[in-house]
Amino acid sequence: MKEVTAVLVGAGLRGMDSYAPYALKNPDELKFVAVAEPNPVRRKKFSMLHAIPPEFCYSNWEDLFNQPRLADAALICTQDRLHYEPAIKALENGYHLLLEKPMAVDPLECIKIGEAARKYRRILSICYVLRYTAFFSTLKKKILEGQIGSLVSIQHNENVGFWHQAHSFVRGSWRNSDESSPMILQKSSHDMDILLWLTECSPVRISSFGSLSHFKSDNAPKDAPERCTDGCPEEKNCPYYAPKIYLTENTDWPTSAISSDSSYESRLMALKTGPYGRCVYRCDNNVVDHQVVVIEFEEGITAAFTMCAFTNEISRTIKLMGTKGQIRGTMEKNEIEVINFATGQKKVIKPKRNSSGHSGGDEGLMKDFVKLIRDNRVEQGIKQGEIAVMSHIMAMAAEKSRLEKKVIEIGDYIKEFQL
Repeated sequence: MKEVTAVLVGAGLRGMDSYAPYALKNPDELKFVAVAEPNPVRRKKFSMLHAIPPEFCYSNWEDLFNQPRLADAALICTQDRLHYEPAIKALENGYHLLLEKPMAVDPLECIKIGEAARKYRRILSICYVLRYTAFFSTLKKKILEGQIGSLVSIQHNENVGFWHQAHSFVRGSWRNSDESSPMILQKSSHDMDILLWLTECSPVRISSFGSLSHFKSDNAPKDAPERCTDGCPEEKNCPYYAPKIYLTENTDWPTSAISSDSSYESRLMALKTGPYGRCVYRCDNNVVDHQVVVIEFEEGITAAFTMCAFTNEISRTIKLMGTKGQIRGTMEKNEIEVINFATGQKKVIKPKRNSSGHSGGDEGLMKDFVKLIRDNRVEQGIKQGEIAVMSHIMAMAAEKSRLEKKVIEIGDYIKEFQL
């Protein structure tokens, strides 16, 4: 069976480091033949890793897509607000599409991407990597096997982690929804998708509450400077003190995000001049640091989701409650507990997982995408994309509910955007 060929738009941390390595590990399955990336350092690095000739290295996606199709598939891994136009163009040009989430920041644009995939008969995979982890796959299997009877309710928590919130959503690229997208769409659309996937039911109504409560100027310590490196009087007591996070022996993520040069001198300069050295109470962030979402699905299934920045561990925890039993799980501990009500039997499962990002989800996503193309399962790929559209609708409806302080009827919300 021939290898799948692909082009990459956006050679950042996700595109180059999370998804593209699949081609290096599985050269008989996937090969990158072109890249579009405005940063010349990243563009050159990607071209060298994947042996791409200079004539197929582009500084922008327009030059790549304004010519005859070069490959079977396109991966679009640009920033949140730069997804829609290249996604539509790629589908029009006949590329199967792997699109980083969120697929767009506007409900109508999400719907249009789904419609374009169906119109042009192209596979549309959104980077909802949690579905492909051994942890969530096992949860899904236990539900389908009927081990807890009929699913009635779900409690799901995303424990973001105090330093992760500071890195990505206070100092980092996703700190401001006007530049990227709301927290529920950027970070927690994964979780909306998981709830939709586990229930296999359409959402009926949704409500949400939350706010930015801590990372704002009102909470800045007295005499705290604009930057941590400018002599903060609270450096010993502040958990968000930048040198404590980025000037250690660990140069992997998140430190790798602040500078392409991992030397101490370059990292220190990045803190003195770049966004990651700012005091967390003096940034231009506006996304929430805690949020709850309550959802009613068809068949009366309910779900409660909580996202909170103020946790020590970065983890997802979940409880599935059914008519004959319950399941409790902690993703990062890779532990699932299944309890049968009738027998009282308790079984603890530790799913086998690989070492790729997101507990194996990154590699699982790529494996599935390549297989869909190689097996020509276009209709399955189209439907998969349409389900992802609904995940985005859930997230956007939740944000509307939070801002407007009212319950959102999903059917009415969708009608607002129907053409």
